[in-house]
Amino acid sequence: MCGIFGCILKKGRAAPLIREALKRLEYRGYDSAGIATIHGGKLYVKKDAGKIDEIHRRLDLDDMPGRIGIGHTRWATHGAPSQENAHPHGDCKWEVAVVHNGIIENFDELKKELMERGHEFKSKTDTEVIPHLIEEGLKNGLNLEEAVIEAVRRLEGSFAIAVISTKEPDKIVCARKESPLVVGIGEDGMYCASDVPAFLPITRRMVVLDDWEVAVLTEDSYKVVNALTEEEVIKEERHVDWSPELAMKGGYDHFMLKEIMEQPEALKNTLRISDFYYDLLAASLIKAERRFLVACGTSYHACVAASYIFSKVAKMHVEPVIASEFVQRYGEVVDERTAVLAVSQSGETADTLVAVRYAKRKGADILGITNVMGSSLCRISSVYVGQSSGPEIGVAATKTYTGQLLALTKIAIKVARRKGLIDEKGEKELLEELSKAPEEVRKVIEKTKERIKELAVKYHNRKSFCFLGRGVHVATAMEGRLKLLEISYIPSIAYPAGESKHGFIAVVEPGYPVVFIIPPPDDETFDDVLSNIIEMKSRGADIIAVVPESALEKVKDFVDDPIVVPDVPKLVEPIAFIVPLQLFAYYVSVAKGYDPDKPRNLAKSVTVK
Repeated sequence: MCGIFGCILKKGRAAPLIREALKRLEYRGYDSAGIATIHGGKLYVKKDAGKIDEIHRRLDLDDMPGRIGIGHTRWATHGAPSQENAHPHGDCKWEVAVVHNGIIENFDELKKELMERGHEFKSKTDTEVIPHLIEEGLKNGLNLEEAVIEAVRRLEGSFAIAVISTKEPDKIVCARKESPLVVGIGEDGMYCASDVPAFLPITRRMVVLDDWEVAVLTEDSYKVVNALTEEEVIKEERHVDWSPELAMKGGYDHFMLKEIMEQPEALKNTLRISDFYYDLLAASLIKAERRFLVACGTSYHACVAASYIFSKVAKMHVEPVIASEFVQRYGEVVDERTAVLAVSQSGETADTLVAVRYAKRKGADILGITNVMGSSLCRISSVYVGQSSGPEIGVAATKTYTGQLLALTKIAIKVARRKGLIDEKGEKELLEELSKAPEEVRKVIEKTKERIKELAVKYHNRKSFCFLGRGVHVATAMEGRLKLLEISYIPSIAYPAGESKHGFIAVVEPGYPVVFIIPPPDDETFDDVLSNIIEMKSRGADIIAVVPESALEKVKDFVDDPIVVPDVPKLVEPIAFIVPLQLFAYYVSVAKGYDPDKPRNLAKSVTVK
């Protein structure tokens, strides 16, 4: 998500080096940036919304004195992109500066506590509680290292932070939990960063911090302690031999693969979003008489899946609509009794914005789910959730799709609770089931990756594919088909499996590849899906299938190439079962010699009608 860089040099100015390092982290995506340095006992800060080069032209970031400093590129999760919300953030007297990557789940209660003690807050970010917590520690006689340790012990959620203070201007203190942070060891100074590319041209010597570790950097040394035990940790030094391009991709060949692998962590971040916003969205949907889920492409498929989930979990009808067709199809029935929940990764998708602006003019309540805080969709919506999946560089959406599914499922659970369909215990059980999504996705990746590589080589030269599923997995089939079509350019179709007899079956012949998403045997659609498989198999089709372990014995005689996945909780199925199809599309694209990050004729955010 956000990019962090800090340095403490033996000689020279830190600011130009920090700016250059932040430029090397631009690939992570960001909406604002800033730098803080210390010189002569004073803290200097320059920050603003926008790109680094734009901010540098306005503020001259290089013209900041001092051999020590920290910098940041921000991807908004709390508070829209603005000068006030940009990092670094400071304490009341600007004697402490902090940059942060991650999400602080308990920032509301910490902020209230600190405000009661007289602290003044200048931003709407979760990050700003951290410098004020450190300020409290320093007031109570702790040194900077001790104050940081005391502060991070109180944080719930994920964080990678770097801290400087005029109280101890000769050191940087950094810490991490569930967000990456590495220390660079150089001849001319010491460095910290959220990612290796930031310091790769300066040094290739590094140590990787683990959860709850705190590093204290001086110009020629570092030490690492465990924040929970306060015992010193001896770290193994590593030599980085990646090229700068490979380093940006975390050692993966493509951003798309990196982002598929990041899904467990991205889902954790979506789960960290405050229930307050989900409750507001649920209340708005319940109040409405007509409810539409409006989106394009991958986001539309998330809405299709959600329509099944809302029906099953919340006994609520919501209509998924392709945004470009919304006005023509439903425009005349939209009024003040209508709720439109728009889903857009970028929050800037042109067709989606046209639809919601039309609905707003007609009096509808506009709700939003987006991955980009401060986007147009955020400004139009009365209530929105930022899904916090982090920047997605690859054009084909992967981690943002599963994040959207998770957010929509959580809204459905909240609706069910508000309607009285489940009690507090029932809500807790469903949320606990949903909270297993990150670990289940990790297991799916681990279990299927090598198998899918083999299948991609086997099938990459086929001329066409069809994807079939029933129930919520109609959406899984649609999204799997879209991924393959987008990045391998193989003509592909997707159907509800029951519809396959109405047209598609005419093109099935020996060797035609049909991809099924098979539910567990206790699912009400299992027998029908098995019947559809037998229909295709009897006509010579090559059957590829995502198969839960519990179903393998029942289907093995009819499936040529099973992709066996662990059995997962029912609510997690549409999130976990799409991942093998993302991997299949990726490896087919690579086997065909294409660049899956940059599919031809496609853009990450479609901002034209």
